[in-house]
Amino acid sequence: MGRRRGFFAEMQHQARLAEQRQRAAQRQRDAAIRRAEQARRAEERARLAAQRASEAERKRLEREAAAAHVEAMQAEVNQRNATLEAEYDRLDNLLAATLEVDDYVDLERLRRAVQHPPFDPKGLDAPLPQPIPIQDPPEPVRMPVEKPTGLFGRKKKLEEATIRAEAAFAEAYRRWQLELQELPRRRQAQIDQYQIAEQARKDALAKERAAYDKACAKREKEVLEHNKALDELIANLGYGTEEAVQQYIGIVLANSVYPENFEVDSEFDFNSETAELSLRVQIPDPSQIPTIKAYRYVKASDEITSAPLSQKASKDRYAEVVQQVALRSLHEVFEADRRGLIQSISLEIGTETADPATGKDTYLPFVAVGASREKFLEVDLKAVVPSATLEYLGASVSRNPFGLVAAKVKGIRGS
Repeated sequence: MGRRRGFFAEMQHQARLAEQRQRAAQRQRDAAIRRAEQARRAEERARLAAQRASEAERKRLEREAAAAHVEAMQAEVNQRNATLEAEYDRLDNLLAATLEVDDYVDLERLRRAVQHPPFDPKGLDAPLPQPIPIQDPPEPVRMPVEKPTGLFGRKKKLEEATIRAEAAFAEAYRRWQLELQELPRRRQAQIDQYQIAEQARKDALAKERAAYDKACAKREKEVLEHNKALDELIANLGYGTEEAVQQYIGIVLANSVYPENFEVDSEFDFNSETAELSLRVQIPDPSQIPTIKAYRYVKASDEITSAPLSQKASKDRYAEVVQQVALRSLHEVFEADRRGLIQSISLEIGTETADPATGKDTYLPFVAVGASREKFLEVDLKAVVPSATLEYLGASVSRNPFGLVAAKVKGIRGS
């Protein structure tokens, strides 16, 4: 056999699993947060009140704190029991869950459309601000010479001061002229520096745009290839080719998501000459199914304990699960195949586990049945007892799958 999920089936399966896990995780987080917050607030209120109270009042508040703790523990027990009950309910209604939905898969819903995120220029789309032009330096101005004071040598002092002032002015004027001569070079350097920075911005923007365009082209190519493969699948399914039928059945089975802690895997092969699908469904072994009857809080030890299910209850539940998976698998394939390309199904339901006789990993079949489309569609699954339906179909069924007793499989053919 050996045929497993293909590309489209795996894509569908992972999407459904992700949705299921997200919902379950959110429910658990919300419940845990509520319980923890309620218990924390109750105990904190009691503790703070006890600290402020008198001795007599403190004893009363301590009793209230203890009562609040017991109440919080009981709330935890109730939550665990509710979760356990919900898990059992999902296992006990594996068949009913699929009868509520149409298992036909409209392949057009797998078609993709290209969705590009908006281009992020990362601030590179705005031109750099123009630099402030370098202004001409102010021309030096002759400063008036301050007249000397005193009774003697004023003329000489004035001449010397004048000479010094003229020399300072001449030096300032010389430097001013040199600065004027340097201005064109400085202004050109400023322009060059700006243009280099602006060109670097444009180059960086072009690089970002090229990377974005490349990513867009990759997305468009992936969507084009995906839709092309989908078109081929739809066309080939119209001709009833073996490969197309197998791909479609892979999508159907991948679309059938079981409870979160009950992972199911399938292998299948379609023979177009006989119009028969050989299907093997692997389910968790009995050790992965809960065997707790209920939780309870023991006040004396301040612990939450659990009571086990009876051996008979565990045995009966697992046998019922196996039988429901068998009927569910037949139903989902036949209902999804509206064109009637599959006329019979050769089905095995089993588990991979350690052989109780040898201790080695082995596959143990629990149900083996061959069902024709015509005979199976006569059955009203909403009103059946799964064990009776399997007997009606001539199935080989394990007398004790919970004890890892394999069914006696001699050969399976649709009838």
